[in-house]
Amino acid sequence: MTRKNGIRYSEEEKAKVVKRMMPPKNESVSKISEETGISDVSLYKWRKEARESGVAAPGNGQTSDKWSSEDKFLIVLETYAMNEEELAGYCRQKGLYREQIIAWQQTCMQANGKVFEASKQLNGQLKEEKQRSKTLERDLKKKEKALAEAAALLLLRKKAQAIWGEEEDE
Repeated sequence: MTRKNGIRYSEEEKAKVVKRMMPPKNESVSKISEETGISDVSLYKWRKEARESGVAAPGNGQTSDKWSSEDKFLIVLETYAMNEEELAGYCRQKGLYREQIIAWQQTCMQANGKVFEASKQLNGQLKEEKQRSKTLERDLKKKEKALAEAAALLLLRKKAQAIWGEEEDE
């Protein structure tokens, strides 16, 4: 039994409430809390526990196309090893379409590939930027040396004029 705020809930009651958060009902936590009198905190905790055990329990009142990536991924995990007949039964039970699950599977399978390609591209850009930065720093050092040399020559010229009294060229 689970105990919250002095009220005990049996595992059957808890399972029944969590089932309401799962497809096809996918009822929102606030609605269930309002109807049952169970606190939002308890319901969120139960939903989290269900998700951690591998159950897709959106509980956000949204249609399946607006579920979180986590919930879609859990559905993909649940259905990955199913044959066509088992998948059809699962879809009927959960109120989902086979095409949705297949699309989610493809998205999951391609997810890491996109990240890898993006990472590879970013690494290439970073390498180019580092090279550009080195080139700019080298050019800046050359220009700073040339400027320091010009300033030193100008200073020497003024000192020579002060010592020997040469007239400035205009």
